[in-house]
Amino acid sequence: MTIVTEVLPTTEAGPTIPRHVAIIMDGNGRWAAKRSLPRVAGHRAGAEAVRRTMQAAVDAGVEALTLYAFSSENWRRSEDEVSDLKGLMRFYLERELGTLKKEGVRLKLIGEPAAFGNELYERLQRAVEETAHNDRLTLVIALNYGSQAELAGAARELARRAAAGEIDPDSIDIAALEGLLHTRDLPPLDLLIRTSGEVRLSNFLLWQAAYAELHFTDTLWPDFDEAAFAAALGEFARRQRRFGGR
Repeated sequence: MTIVTEVLPTTEAGPTIPRHVAIIMDGNGRWAAKRSLPRVAGHRAGAEAVRRTMQAAVDAGVEALTLYAFSSENWRRSEDEVSDLKGLMRFYLERELGTLKKEGVRLKLIGEPAAFGNELYERLQRAVEETAHNDRLTLVIALNYGSQAELAGAARELARRAAAGEIDPDSIDIAALEGLLHTRDLPPLDLLIRTSGEVRLSNFLLWQAAYAELHFTDTLWPDFDEAAFAAALGEFARRQRRFGGR
């Protein structure tokens, strides 16, 4: 907590902390290329950055941290790289499960993680079940996730319910659609961070980011650390959020 409160403005209610932070973890490949290392080395270093960032979020009092781990478009990568990523997920899941329990972190999955195969999916589900009662931080891992597919799925379900006479089409509103999103049980997204200097959302939480503050940094994901996270929280606290008002 000390690292964060040193950079955040303080009001009578204390430092301004976003309830829900999401991160597009970008730059693993470039980090490895700069060091003449294979891409998997960048992914390994990126997994260490996940550990640091999760702990920083816990210490700061963030309620939910959503990480874009594998997009629905990442299947276009080579078979070897996808296999390496699945192996890393398996390894770090086993290694970090004890830390999640110790720190009171609840694991949640969004997207379509079943596509990774029964063995890995079952491991993921067991970790979700074993951390279900933790309440200090919800760590959301987006696996095989694409926001456009998420929105299309919600629209299909609303259309099905309307066609079946279960709902009146005129009653469909923002809340009805949000209630069918993968993030429906999470706080509203306050801050979205992207690393590596890219300035786009890449099909990540498009609906949820409607009024989120955006923070882009040139830091490659494996180099992202507690200080970088604190800097993003500090910038968030200095912004004036109007939500469409003047």
